[in-house]
Amino acid sequence: MTDRLGADGESIGQARGTAGYARAADVLAVQYEEVTFGEVHRDVLSLVPAGPARILDIGAGTGRDAAALAALGHRVVAVEPTSELRGHGQRIHAGSAIEWTDDVLPALTLRQCPGRFDAVFATAVWMHLDAEERGQAMARIAALLMPDGRFFVNLRHGPVPDGRHMFDVSAAETVELGAAHGLQTVLSSERSDLHGRDSVRWSSLVLQAKESRNAPH
Repeated sequence: MTDRLGADGESIGQARGTAGYARAADVLAVQYEEVTFGEVHRDVLSLVPAGPARILDIGAGTGRDAAALAALGHRVVAVEPTSELRGHGQRIHAGSAIEWTDDVLPALTLRQCPGRFDAVFATAVWMHLDAEERGQAMARIAALLMPDGRFFVNLRHGPVPDGRHMFDVSAAETVELGAAHGLQTVLSSERSDLHGRDSVRWSSLVLQAKESRNAPH
């Protein structure tokens, strides 16, 4: 189904969290690719699956992280609801073995790529969801993780850019919400902004699913 467009060119049918991204896609594509997967996720690299794994990258943007993970031999599904960013990603990383799909939290149906994942990434995504949506999204992600699967979530803290739909979401709240859905926090860290914005900082969390939800008694 083709989404109707509003007067500002934004998609009406998309989630509110994507507001502003279509209009800024050309600039954001450059910004996203200025930093590397290793720089963004430096605190959690030791927890990324070592062997070939199935990985979901939610809000993949230009596919910077998805491409890096694919280069490590992982099978990567990249979810990006903003067609303009998805287009940039498919062009920039045309040679990468990435399976692109148009989907969005909190429902995240993944009709074209069903199944569970060894790891799920949500980088600069979680703060676009309101409290109710975050609850729904955490339940969905918990259901998508394999036993021992890990959820890598990267939270932005700071002023909301003009035209964006964003909330102040703490690491503590995210840890508590994960625990309510059976996910244990195995790492929590903070860092400054890689683009030099003094008013912006980031939290990195890794939440892990239980060893098995259906373990024999």
